[in-house]
Parts: sequence; C-alpha cells; structure tokens
Amino acid sequence: MFIQTEPTPNPNVLKFLPGRDVSPAAALEYRTVDEATASPLAEALFELEGVGGVFFGGDYVSVTREAQGPDWSEMKAPILGVIMDHFVSGQPLLRAGGGDQPEAAGEDSEVVAEIKALLDSRIRPAVAQDGGDILFDTFDEETGVLSLRMRGACAGCPSSSATLKAGVEQMMKHYVPEVTRVEQTL
Repeated sequence: MFIQTEPTPNPNVLKFLPGRDVSPAAALEYRTVDEATASPLAEALFELEGVGGVFFGGDYVSVTREAQGPDWSEMKAPILGVIMDHFVSGQPLLRAGGGDQPEAAGEDSEVVAEIKALLDSRIRPAVAQDGGDILFDTFDEETGVLSLRMRGACAGCPSSSATLKAGVEQMMKHYVPEVTRVEQTL
C-alpha cells in the first residue's frame, strides 16, 4: 500500500492520501482523544506523540500536529504506519454508533437552502483539496451575516481568514445577494 502526503496551507496540518475511500459519506473531525474513541484509526493516531487533531475526508486523512509537538520529520513515518496498518487490517473506520453527527433540525428557508447548495457544490470541494471542510452554522436573515465553521486543515490555518473574505464571502455575495458578510464560528 502506498500512501501519498500533501502539505496544506496550514503548516500544522499534513494531508495523507491512502488511495482509497476514507469517509465518503461524511467528513468527520476529532479534536480530542475522547472524541477519537468513535474511530479505531483516529484513536490510534491520537496515541502518537504530537497529534492534536484528526480529520477524515472522502479520500484522505488530515492530521493536525500540536504547536509545541515534534516536527513533521519525526511524526510522518509513525502516522503513515498507523494509517497503513488500519487499512491493511480491514477494520472499519468507525465503531458501531461512532458516526453519529448532529444534524440541524427543521426546514431551511429558501436563502439558507441556496447557501448550503453553493457550499456543497462550489466551496467545500475546493476546501477539501487543502485537507479541510467548511460547514454552515447560521444565517441571520435580518443582517445578512453568514456564519461558517472551518474544520480539518482549515481550522486555525493562517490563511483561513483570507479564504473566507476573499473567496467565500465574494462568491456568496455574488450568488446569494442576501448575504452581506461571512464570519467564522470557532
């Protein structure tokens, strides 16, 4: 099994591409070792020194290193080993009941549905190339403020503010005139 790695715009995140589906149904993020118990792979990655976060995209794993942790030169080989061992073993990505992600209840307004469709069709695929994800949080119909949450490599990335303002906000304003401003939810 050959696993490729790619840098991301976030220097503390490295993207690992195992050449197979990882989490095609939904992106999953684990920011603590306690959250990681839902996934054998995430749990094994958190056992490595310096791992501060794990994100599963459709065909990749993004690993966030702790800011004060070891360098990538020390961490890369053990991470590759854990990912390879997981996929070669045939274990599932998630333990039973480990994939439950809370969904927003209720029906979306026409504007919110338009925002979510634009996120899914144009923005999320571009963000996924950098090892991250972007999620709808809220939209205030009175003020036009759209709040989005960055995950994976995009969370805490030095260029995420520029991505939100120069890329996402401009696109949203163009296609959804009701949007006046885009903010990041932490």
